[in-house]
Amino acid sequence: MLQRALLRRSFRPSSEACKFSTPCRTVVTIPAHSRDTIRSRDPNRPLPPLPTSAFRKWATTLPIFVLLIGVSAAAIFNYQKSSSSPVNSTLYALRTNPEVRKVLGDEIYFRDKIPWVWGECNAVKGRIDIGFAVKGTKETGYMRFRSTRHGGRMGKFVTEEWSLELADGTVLHLLDDSAGEQFQKLPGTS
Repeated sequence: MLQRALLRRSFRPSSEACKFSTPCRTVVTIPAHSRDTIRSRDPNRPLPPLPTSAFRKWATTLPIFVLLIGVSAAAIFNYQKSSSSPVNSTLYALRTNPEVRKVLGDEIYFRDKIPWVWGECNAVKGRIDIGFAVKGTKETGYMRFRSTRHGGRMGKFVTEEWSLELADGTVLHLLDDSAGEQFQKLPGTS
């Protein structure tokens, strides 16, 4: 006790030192009443146990949070695929194909209000393998499109499969092999 009192007195700033220095901090003594929390607590005490209700709350909300993040990420990536140029181009090609219009009818679009595009749509790496459900005024079907890039990074895409499977199981192969690859016959390309 005597040592604490001496230490307190030795750290008190003198009034002359405070006159010349701008920020002068005075030492305030700790109150000595009996319910003083600073003096009554042992600094090396163990931590209090966590309430079990807080742990249960955390343990139930973490899987829900991870599930929501996963579903949101899947929806974002699917939206990116459904608005990509290969999906839009194949949907446009279905609308303009007379054979498909004869079978599906007019107003060809995605079958669902929120379309789900299955497969890989990675044009940067040269791999496009997608499929999605379509509908017209007459019938519904499932369109598949697969194309890979040959010849490196600046090579041309070669369409390997483009088909439409109708609801009754009939498969229409839309890739016309006799016409050749459409983009190879454009003027100015070799």
